[in-house]
Amino acid sequence: MPALASDNQLEAVSKVLNDTNRPLKERFRALFTLRNLGGPKAVEGISSCFTDSSALLKHELAYCLGQMQDPTAIPVLTSVLKDVQQEPMVRHEAGEALGAIGSAESLLVLQEHCEDKVTEVAETCQLAVQRINWLLDEKKKSEIDSAYQQNPYCSVDPTPSTSVKETGELKTILLDETLPLFERYRAMFALRNKGDVESVKALAEGLKCSSALFRHEIAYVLGQVQSPACIQELIERLELADENEMVRHECAEALGSIAQDECREILQKYADDSARVVKESCEVALDMCEYENSPEFQYANVLTNLDS
Repeated sequence: MPALASDNQLEAVSKVLNDTNRPLKERFRALFTLRNLGGPKAVEGISSCFTDSSALLKHELAYCLGQMQDPTAIPVLTSVLKDVQQEPMVRHEAGEALGAIGSAESLLVLQEHCEDKVTEVAETCQLAVQRINWLLDEKKKSEIDSAYQQNPYCSVDPTPSTSVKETGELKTILLDETLPLFERYRAMFALRNKGDVESVKALAEGLKCSSALFRHEIAYVLGQVQSPACIQELIERLELADENEMVRHECAEALGSIAQDECREILQKYADDSARVVKESCEVALDMCEYENSPEFQYANVLTNLDS
């Protein structure tokens, strides 16, 4: 099978990603172009950007490396997870990415950080360890494989969706904070896969739960579903100045994906937020709004633009 892009093209896209003089929205499109192209050069280009000053961009770098599931990214993700100078949201995403790649060689470092001083990092590593252990168990691995086939978004999730089908029961599991996070995540992804208004409203109630990591993931899946039914709940969380920045950022990006007029208005309002990660998330989300309402064929279009 021929390569999707030449080394020269991959290097050109990587230069866009690493160019701090470019608007962040252009660098994001370059990042997702590299994610879609894949391969060693793409991993190298993404990995070289972890020295950037933007926590939002570095968070997305780690996310993309996890979704690519390329084991060559394990060393850089391990380094980022262990680096306490990196922002918590970046370290969290590196841990989640190691879980997404799913290699047994990552178990030791993930286990070391299951009691990390940063709660979001610790909870992420606990989930990642459980996911990898599931992958190492043939019976449970088949359940992950089956859940992936039922996932209309083709994302590599921190947990498989549960086989429970009834929305009320899924909502009960989702909101029960006495249950293990792994089980609640499984209910979350099952509700996301259903995607009807009742399921979306159940998910939105999770934005009030105590775990910032959980609230952040709820906002992420609401962005995947792109249902207008949750716009108000996402706006309320974005507007909470004392909310965890990781949650506010994910709410902003979810609103960008939903891309209704009221989403654009609130994103414009917070495009100058005092929290850099929120401000940058609104910038990227507004670009996503524009894309969702345009005739553009794909968001990750940097390779096409370079060739034109």
